[in-house]
Amino acid sequence: MAARLKIIKLAKKISGPTALMIKIDENAPEYYVLDCIVTDEMAEVGLAMELRRPQTIAQIAKRCKKPVKETERLARELAHVGACIFHEENGEDVFELTVFVPGVMEKTVENKELCEKFPAIPKAFEEYARLRGAMLAPMMPVGKGPMRVIPIQRAIDGDSRKASFEEVETILSKAKLIAVADCTCRRSRRLLGEGCGHLEQDMCIQLDSGAEYYIRTGRAREISHEEALRILRKAEDNGLMHSIPNIDAGVTHAICNCCACGCYSMRNGIMFKSPDMIRSNYISEVNTENCVACGQCVENCPTNALKLGQKLCGEKPLTAKPTLTAHEKILWKKDWDVDYRENRKNVTEDGTAPCKTACPAHIAVQGYIQLAAQGRYSEALKLIKKENPFPAVCGRICPHACETECTRGMLDAPIAIDEIKKFIADWELQAENRFVPEKRYDYGKKMAVVGAGPAGLSCAYFLALDGYKVTVFEKQEKLGGMLTLGIPSFRLEKNVVEAEIEVLRELGVSFKTGVEVGKDLSLNDLRSEGFQAIYLAIGAQSGRRLGIEGEDAQGVMAGVDFLRELNLGKDLPLSGKVLVIGGGNVAIDVARAASRQTGSEVSLYCLEAETEMPALPEEIEEAAEEGIGMNHGWGPKRILTENGKVTGVEFRKCLSVFDTAGKFAPEYDENATIIVPADHVLISVGQSISWGGLLDGSKVLTRPNGTAVADGFTYQTQTPDVFVGGDVFTGPSFAIDAIAAGKQGAISMHRFVWEGQSLTLGRDRREYRSLDKDSLDCSALAAGFDNSPRQRPAKRKDAPAFADNRLTFTEEQLKQETARCLGCGAVQLDPSMCVGCGMCVSKCSFDAISLVRKYNAYATTYEKLPLHMGPNVVKRLGKIAVNAVRGKTR
Repeated sequence: MAARLKIIKLAKKISGPTALMIKIDENAPEYYVLDCIVTDEMAEVGLAMELRRPQTIAQIAKRCKKPVKETERLARELAHVGACIFHEENGEDVFELTVFVPGVMEKTVENKELCEKFPAIPKAFEEYARLRGAMLAPMMPVGKGPMRVIPIQRAIDGDSRKASFEEVETILSKAKLIAVADCTCRRSRRLLGEGCGHLEQDMCIQLDSGAEYYIRTGRAREISHEEALRILRKAEDNGLMHSIPNIDAGVTHAICNCCACGCYSMRNGIMFKSPDMIRSNYISEVNTENCVACGQCVENCPTNALKLGQKLCGEKPLTAKPTLTAHEKILWKKDWDVDYRENRKNVTEDGTAPCKTACPAHIAVQGYIQLAAQGRYSEALKLIKKENPFPAVCGRICPHACETECTRGMLDAPIAIDEIKKFIADWELQAENRFVPEKRYDYGKKMAVVGAGPAGLSCAYFLALDGYKVTVFEKQEKLGGMLTLGIPSFRLEKNVVEAEIEVLRELGVSFKTGVEVGKDLSLNDLRSEGFQAIYLAIGAQSGRRLGIEGEDAQGVMAGVDFLRELNLGKDLPLSGKVLVIGGGNVAIDVARAASRQTGSEVSLYCLEAETEMPALPEEIEEAAEEGIGMNHGWGPKRILTENGKVTGVEFRKCLSVFDTAGKFAPEYDENATIIVPADHVLISVGQSISWGGLLDGSKVLTRPNGTAVADGFTYQTQTPDVFVGGDVFTGPSFAIDAIAAGKQGAISMHRFVWEGQSLTLGRDRREYRSLDKDSLDCSALAAGFDNSPRQRPAKRKDAPAFADNRLTFTEEQLKQETARCLGCGAVQLDPSMCVGCGMCVSKCSFDAISLVRKYNAYATTYEKLPLHMGPNVVKRLGKIAVNAVRGKTR
């Protein structure tokens, strides 16, 4: 179809001076956004309007030579579709054309009905912002971009030099009319299938004449000043920063709450490496001494200008360098950061604190240790629960990879991180200290979680925080999965588990126990009940068989079955000699529980040497202290029976457990065997997954070991609305791994249930790198830090057999232990990419980062912008030339 000349003319008129720099034809976004919504008659009226100069209908009618009534009808149609704007002036509506951005593109996308009817509209907004941004962004002087970041006000409240146009609350207080509308960048992204998980509803604040236009055309609803403040604060709390239209010399008609992963304006600064186009007058400044590398600023920094680095002195110089921006070098398309929504880095190349890196949930260990040291226990708990809703549980059973990697272990002994976490969590278990987090949103859609173990409970918790209606279905009558049924009470007392589950109830999570999905109801039944996404987290609840003779004899039982029956309070009479086969943590638990249950001799046989055992060293030590006989290097050959009942086990000598590649491949000396008498044999050589009928009718695939096939980042299966996590995906692992997976599952489910949201774009990939401990100056570390020994928790001597005898640190012990932390990590700033939004300041609990005024740039009018761009281009080219002569390529 031939191009419509009137639409081309209208597009050029709206483009203003930019029309001289670009070609506008039927392929240009300026053209095709109007082509689908503006008739030739409407275009004739539009061509009679002035760009950014209001006129009455009578004035416009005179210029277009149409009757006043017809002109008014067509003008209002133009305004309705978003091709012009109007407001009341002296009792009469006046109309004007507005520029494409900020202007026509946003207003056409804000017309939800038209936007969803014509795919060209969201496409045009994206393409216009990208093509014209690439052209103009490198030339734009600070403070003159059409959209500009405005700092979060509490980040600059201490600055006596701030101007009124830099105070978001002052801008709001001056408005006589306020409205809230949906975010058009996010709507455009959603309709293009590129949503980032930040939803569009009720995001952007419209002011005065802008609010009037939006309200009268059905694009927004009027709100009070107080509601506007609540919207702004909620946006800030959820990691969204502020931008304002910047083409009216310090006056603005809107305040946008932006995410860098959705906002087209922010894309100009990040993708094209042109932050001057969007930056405020401020820049962040890090106080490294105060910084504890909690990562809250890093995770919320819109431009990835902040990364976790190291604080400790090392033998090698740190390598971090500022980004080379388009203001310092001519950047071609190959230099753009096209994948900026998927390639964010949390950590510098030099690495950061080993504790946060090693933790599967990447909890801010250094941060909560420092908060605890200052007696700020509630804040410490909140920081932990950003990643782990079950700190009291994990304080008792976590394998504490954070301690294994702790830098302090190079000097003497690692920090007792688990004991510190346990102290904080136990403080919260007291009813008066109970922390129930505020819900971030109120999305209301129904979500199903199958399995009430750590993965399922974690997923439910994080979904509930976003206001989803979550129901957890559990086959057993008790909640907690392996936490309740697979771990003996002397390691994890059940009132601790129940206390932390109670928080989920207070968040509105519903639990249905004694319901087996796959038997009592199907996945399709869940869908018919309105559940829009399903999380499968049934765990590895069955024991793995040995596959040897006699395994089905009376007196032989899987270790996990033994623990489950024990925890359910069932009568398990054990008498005589008990053998436990296995070398992992579960085997140790089984042996210790059997010893308490029978009072008779319990021996453990495993393939591995003590140093090879999968069980944690402290678990092995506690079992030995309790008299469990440890027999290393023996593998079961057959179980001996008499009249169908076990009488003993024949073992063969294990020569090696792993092959040269580290793969499990035991080798035996078949001539070296022993027979060990036994009345009971408890087998604990791994766990397996029992799906039952759960996957019937679905497309979910499983691997040969029974685990589900799913995407390793999103946990989505081949059945799109079904996600998995925990042991059913990884195989048997630790609770903290399942908890981390549960949070990621919740993020994926949130994105899935909203049309147009990508499961990956703009999502933190949680990739961390530890600093190089071998390069640290250990003598300087030893000389500069507290040298007190590691604190040890006391034990109750009068504890009942199945009670946990481990006491929590005293407050004095806590203070001494937190003082031992070396404070390995600190945030590093890339000043080139900081746009001065203040998000980092609002997230910091340690007074470790602030905004300082670097520029004194003010907005100009759209009409005067070319006068400012010209000198800036000359200045930029001069700077680039100097850098080229100096060989400054970074």
